[in-house]
Amino acid sequence: MDVLGILIPVSLGLGAVGLAAFWWLLKKGQFDDPEGDAHRILRDDYDDKPK
Repeated sequence: MDVLGILIPVSLGLGAVGLAAFWWLLKKGQFDDPEGDAHRILRDDYDDKPK
């Protein structure tokens, strides 16, 4: 049970680091793709009426 005293804070710390990295990348615009959206709307690969 002593191991839980180490593993719980470590896992919470790693989760906080991952969340901070996600927010940092979100603020930098890593997930923005306006150019891709403009090209994707013109493609015929996607069918609005499934068979």
